[in-house]
Amino acid sequence: MTSTVPAPVARTADGHALQAVLLDMDGTLVDTEGFWWEIEVDVFAELGHRLEEAWRDVVVGGPMTRSAAFLIESTGAAITLSELSVLLNERFEARIADQVPMMPGAERLLAELARHNVPTALVSASHRRVIDRVLRSLGPERFALSVAGDEVARTKPHPDPYLLAARTLGAHPSRCAVIEDTATGVASAEAAGCRVVAVPSVGVIAPAPGRTVVRSLEDVDLPFLRSLITPMN
Repeated sequence: MTSTVPAPVARTADGHALQAVLLDMDGTLVDTEGFWWEIEVDVFAELGHRLEEAWRDVVVGGPMTRSAAFLIESTGAAITLSELSVLLNERFEARIADQVPMMPGAERLLAELARHNVPTALVSASHRRVIDRVLRSLGPERFALSVAGDEVARTKPHPDPYLLAARTLGAHPSRCAVIEDTATGVASAEAAGCRVVAVPSVGVIAPAPGRTVVRSLEDVDLPFLRSLITPMN
């Protein structure tokens, strides 16, 4: 549980309050949210079921256990959760085998963070096997660590993944900027006490206290992220 009272924010040695940047993966850095939905549609078609387009907003950004369980329950498909999870992950890995398409502005932002030695973490609800495959395209050297959905007791929308990333980097959550593309991810980061930049990929995310909504990562750079966290004397 995190405190609802903001901790005093002091400047770091370089004069900036921002201690770390924590980034989601699917739909935020890489253009893969559509891949997951297309694979789910194909798999359930093979099982004899048609997925409703409205369900896409329900499963986007969520952990595999929640998304897969929802689709099984909604369709009544004759497949277990563990069988479906393995199948979806295998199909996704095959889909991104050659190259993962990056979101506009992602390459430039990651390069800028690395150039200024900003501690950066990849925080995803995807499983470790999928994250490691995507990291081959993103460049694992650009991240101090990565947190996978199957490595925490409670993944998004719970705060655990972001709390773990901040703690491992030695940063206070209130001094971390999180970039997310779904309501599920935003809820996770805000529950952890982080400042959030939402770049919606599927569905609408409204601005709120402690949350900034932008059109794309092309609108995000290091000065912008630093401006989100105001030092307190």
